[in-house]
Amino acid sequence: MSLNRRIILSATLVLVIFITLTAVTLERAFIDSSETALRDTLTSQLYALMAVAEVEDKQVSMPSDELDALLGLPRSGIYAYITDSTGEVLWQSSSVLGADLPMPVTLASGVNRFTKSHVKTTEYYTFAYGIDWSSDTSNIALTFNITTDLQSFNKQIGQYRQTLWSGLIAMALFLLISQALILRWGLSPLRKVGDELNRIEAGEQEKIEDSYPHEIEQLSSNINLLLQQERDQKTRYRNALGDLAHSLKTPLAVIQSAIDKNGSKNTTMSEQVTQMNTIVEYQLQRAATAGSTGIGKSVNIQSVINRILDSLQKVYHDKGVELRVDIDDSLTFKGDEGDMMELLGNLLDNAFKWTKNNIEIQAAKINKQLFITISDDGPGIKQEKVDVLLQRGVRADQTVAGHGIGLSIVQNIVDAYQGSLLIEKSPSGGTRIIITL
Repeated sequence: MSLNRRIILSATLVLVIFITLTAVTLERAFIDSSETALRDTLTSQLYALMAVAEVEDKQVSMPSDELDALLGLPRSGIYAYITDSTGEVLWQSSSVLGADLPMPVTLASGVNRFTKSHVKTTEYYTFAYGIDWSSDTSNIALTFNITTDLQSFNKQIGQYRQTLWSGLIAMALFLLISQALILRWGLSPLRKVGDELNRIEAGEQEKIEDSYPHEIEQLSSNINLLLQQERDQKTRYRNALGDLAHSLKTPLAVIQSAIDKNGSKNTTMSEQVTQMNTIVEYQLQRAATAGSTGIGKSVNIQSVINRILDSLQKVYHDKGVELRVDIDDSLTFKGDEGDMMELLGNLLDNAFKWTKNNIEIQAAKINKQLFITISDDGPGIKQEKVDVLLQRGVRADQTVAGHGIGLSIVQNIVDAYQGSLLIEKSPSGGTRIIITL
């Protein structure tokens, strides 16, 4: 998962939790505030009702319904009851007519209570207050009830909830988009470094070239230093092997010249000198193998093969070899050009050397792997001799000129690129070599 995506997902999770907790807290606070306001309203209405009530011999009368206009309208949503200690309704407001309401509450003197109740699908909120009503002629226990349905209250809560969540979600989206844009701008140097590394890996450039902010500049500088050190170390290694091989080659040539000049019959010494020359040649070739690094310039396969074929067709002009080359012009190899020249040079030289008339060359890239196939119609190689031929100094035919290190060099190069070398019989009866890099 990319760094940008991780930050966005983490921020989204934190923001969702924060928005949810904020919404729940604000909604709870609004509901509590609305309920408190509703209680205060019902309390004021009940006290006002008590102030104008007239009680005489268990008969309760009101001078008018002008106390609250809604109490005089049937099913208005505000309802009032006055009951005695037995629960008998002594008075009810005109708004009760036609309404399906909860039963009035009966309380002891001095007790008040807020209650919620349901009748069918309608929710009601009731404030009841018990009082001992004394007059000149009587003393009676009464309970005043003020009831209101919660339809408008719940509607208000629903509207607030919708407005709250809409606002918070819009704010969250704005914050996420803003954060994504800020992150994209802030992380753009890292993406730029990644693009440069991809170009280095693809062989399009050799080092990180652009300038970057201070926090990333040290990283890019260290990467460039590492790349340069890797190239310098490889150069020193190859030069050391080359210098060693060259330093041995000259005295060996002098010894061989002295043996030939004196006409010595010491075949053992001559054979050892020849063997040492073969080892020197092998080490020189090995020193030239760069190996796979995953960085460097891309080599065009078609171009390398054309150069090798131009030379070999001149050398083996008399054989009249027919070539069939099936390679895409855009096919490239990410590695050292010298390694590819050495690998294809040895294989194609063997193919020209042993073929009767036809050579077929194919190359393709599948799943980031390069496949090279070279087939000829020569005498072929017996399967039991394949492993032997890959050893240094072993030749298929002692009568044919060579040092016997060609295939071993090819094997070394293939191993250096973590590839594989397969030798099998071709459809025409000769040899088919399949290289995977």
